[in-house]
Formats: sequence, structure tokens, C-alpha cells
Amino acid sequence: MIDHLSVSRVAAHLGVAWHTANNAIINEGQRLLFNDPARFDGVTVLGVDEHVWRHTRYGDKYVTAIIDLTPVRNKTGPARLLDVLEGRSKQAFKQWLQNRPQPWRDKIESIAMDGFSGFKSAAEEVIPKAQTVLDPFHVVRWASSMLDDCRRRAQQEILGRRGHKSDPLYKNRRVLLTRISYLTETNKKQLTRLFSDERHLEVDCSWSMYQRVVTAYNEPDRRRGKKLMQELIKLITAPDLPIELIEVKRLGKTLKKHAQSILAYFDRPGTSNGPTEAINGRLEHLRGIALGFRNLTNYIARCLLESGGFKKQLHP
Repeated sequence: MIDHLSVSRVAAHLGVAWHTANNAIINEGQRLLFNDPARFDGVTVLGVDEHVWRHTRYGDKYVTAIIDLTPVRNKTGPARLLDVLEGRSKQAFKQWLQNRPQPWRDKIESIAMDGFSGFKSAAEEVIPKAQTVLDPFHVVRWASSMLDDCRRRAQQEILGRRGHKSDPLYKNRRVLLTRISYLTETNKKQLTRLFSDERHLEVDCSWSMYQRVVTAYNEPDRRRGKKLMQELIKLITAPDLPIELIEVKRLGKTLKKHAQSILAYFDRPGTSNGPTEAINGRLEHLRGIALGFRNLTNYIARCLLESGGFKKQLHP
């Protein structure tokens, strides 16, 4: 684990069978990490996300990764993997929460997650006092998808076909998704020419809403950022919003549905799924080192050894 080696490579170096090396590794993990009664102590902020652990010809197989974000929120260290559950359902996460002692659950203040309603429902049913926090990445992705959908629809309505590289809407698709503060003078001129065409009015409006989402999250003053997001949600859910803005209306319904979790991010610094995604990336790397896993039990054990705080146990 320290040198990020596969079990096969360790076994080859030691001149022993794969099972001999794997059993020794797992036994040490059980002794120092898995069976440590203090492993779940001090957790007040959770992160939860789905993760693909195996690709098959019949579809991907998923697990649910549960992360301790408390060190990130308190600025005392990196996040750590708490557990990996088979499947990605509401029931799996709910059962895991119910298996934790009530005093432990009472200490959970917030849970960062994506837009999957199953995780949110499970948290609200088992830990109703904990605040669910929707990750900014997913909100911005909803807004960028809204803008892309509007651009594609306008392209079809204007030219009756998909975009070609010489078409203004297609040619500027990346510029449209660039944050305003990162636009060069050339980019600004491109957008000015693009929006000067009255046929692109709906794209112009959608672009404006997308930029307002990005601006709210990048506002240094969290109180002002929250106010900007509240104003945006109110604006795009207003009954007098033009019916031509189909994609904006759709985004408004989504943001209104998750408004409480979206706005909670501004009140809870350090609570996002960023560290969770980082650990997911580490697990992807682990799977590549091993050239894939077929045994879920071995995969979960290796994941916990890789990202569950095992190094501190080895090097106190």
C-alpha cells in the first residue's frame, strides 16, 4: 500500500503465492484498521458518492463510498474513506446509517452529496437533524447542461441540423462555458458577435443564467454568494418567465427542488464533495494498478487500506 503495488507484485517479490501475500495484508489491515473501535470517532461531516468498481459486458457494477470530511472542514488534514457499500441504492446507505450507534448519528452535522435523491432520502429518514449539502460541482454541471441543450435546440431550429465547425453556435460552444473572468478580449468579441444575432436570444439568456450560477459560487463573501443564488432561483422560477426559455425553466424546477441543500453550502464552509471525488480518483488508480478486481470483498479491503487512514497506523 505504501508503494502502491498490486498483491501480485508483492507476492512475486517475496516469492510466495498470491493468497499467502493477500491474507497477510488483509490480516494486518484487520488488526490495525478494520477492527479499530476508534475508526469512526470524531466524525461530524460525511460525504457520500457512487463509484464504479467493475466494468462488465453486461453493465457497470457500483458501490457507495462514504467519506469522513471532518478533517477538511476543520482544516486538520485530508479526508479519509470510512466505508464502501455494495450497490448505490437508498437502502444501502440507509442501512449503513442505521447500523451506527445513535450517539454517533447525533453528532453528524451535515452530509455532502450529489443530486441523487436516494442518498438524501436515506439521510433525512435516519438523521433528520443533519443538513444535506448539494455539491457545487453538480449544480454548475446542471447549469452547463442547460446551456448546451439550449444551444443545440437553437442550432436545430435555425439550420435544421447539427452544428458544423463553421457554425457560430457550434464554433463558440467552449467559449460559452468559460467563466466571465477568464474570457479574453477575443472571446468577448466572439460572444458579442454571437449575441448580436436575434436568433440567438434564447442562448444569450441561458448563458446569462449559467454565468450567474458560477458567479454565486465564486463569490468570496459567502453571505453575498447565498443571496445571489437565492435571487437566481427566484428569477428562473418566476411565473412570468418567457415560455421560450424551455431549458431555463427546467433548470429552475431542479434548483427549486434542491434549494435547501444548495443554499446550505454557503452556510457550511469546507462541506463539499470535492475531497470525495479526489478519493474516488485514488480508487480508480488502485483499480488500474491491480488491472481490475473480480472479488468485491478484496476490493473493499484494498480501498480502505489505500484511503482509510492506514498510513497513520503504520507510521504513528
